[in-house]
Amino acid sequence: MTAKPPFESVVARHGATVLRVCRAVLGPHTDADDAWQETFVSAMRAYPQLPDGANVEAWLVTIAHRKAIDVTRSRARLPVTVEELPETESSYGNPASRDLDLWKHVAALPTKQRSVIAYHYLAGLPYSEIALIVGGTAAASRRAAADGIASLRRQHPLPDQTEGGTRDRDSL
Repeated sequence: MTAKPPFESVVARHGATVLRVCRAVLGPHTDADDAWQETFVSAMRAYPQLPDGANVEAWLVTIAHRKAIDVTRSRARLPVTVEELPETESSYGNPASRDLDLWKHVAALPTKQRSVIAYHYLAGLPYSEIALIVGGTAAASRRAAADGIASLRRQHPLPDQTEGGTRDRDSL
């Protein structure tokens, strides 16, 4: 048996993956950073009990997913009061605004599709490990990812490479 690496090296090695998972669930907000911190605080406490040879990345991704859900639940309990509506920020001329629209569509996906897409495409986990985290089989995880990606492609079409605009589905 090999000894577990120091926790600092675990954070350095898997920190970016954990942050991607938190952002996939919560969006690109400071809440994702908070969930990232809470993930590693919880992981640091439980790390001494983690068996040698355990899949640390999958373990951290599971903790991150649960912490992100906790943040989502705590958000729902907070009342929001405003005296007047804020002006909406224009996205005209902002190339990053397209990505913000994508996050809105990702957040609207069913939970399983969103989770599987985040675990596979952002965290890089294989479908067999994702199935252990979300439940079900690797084939079901693969199907959930395919359905989610298909939905995102319908709602958020790619720019047409030849004409510089967006593709019109009726003209295909």
